[in-house]
Amino acid sequence: MSRSLRRGAVAAVLALSIAPLAAACGAGSDSQTLQVKPDSVATSVGNINVQNAYIITEPNGTGPATVTARIFNNGTNPEQLTGITVEGAAQQVKLTGSDGKTGPITIPANGSVTLGGSGNPTALLASSQGVVPGNFQSTVLNFSSTGQVSLAPQVTPATHFFQPFGPVEVTPSTPASGQPSARPSGSASAKPGTSATPSGAASGAPSVSASATR
Repeated sequence: MSRSLRRGAVAAVLALSIAPLAAACGAGSDSQTLQVKPDSVATSVGNINVQNAYIITEPNGTGPATVTARIFNNGTNPEQLTGITVEGAAQQVKLTGSDGKTGPITIPANGSVTLGGSGNPTALLASSQGVVPGNFQSTVLNFSSTGQVSLAPQVTPATHFFQPFGPVEVTPSTPASGQPSARPSGSASAKPGTSATPSGAASGAPSVSASATR
């Protein structure tokens, strides 16, 4: 066999041995492709910088959805996020602070706020109708001083690293409405077979401070 034919045979054997390994890299539950994040979007207008913006749905693509992003305020005065509009969504976005109060969310001067995730403010769509997983949905954030900031975050389900930022509705906690009586209102009777009972009892129960709309 000539030298050129031997080299060709060796190359063919190497190609056949490498092919199964290459195929294995893209298959299975531990595939590297499962770790590839969808494209995040970022934009800046004036003192406001928005990064890592997504619209996250329930894992099955139904139920509520939420807008998540990191918002930076590079100005010397606080700004308020007063509203968010998602094009095509059937519901309005409800803004809720980390304290459970509905309304504008303040971004401190030279500070930042994360929308979504445990202990953070939320921007919730009560329904994901009109929000299609995989789409880049046109979204407008309205700020008190900067005005409108437009971007098109990708719609993705709350799986893998997005799971902690899935749709969660924050509600304020309510203190108990009743307090136990300090002492019984009646005194023990001297008659046998009777006894005094306290008239006061706790009438309220603490409410759940946060409920997941799963």
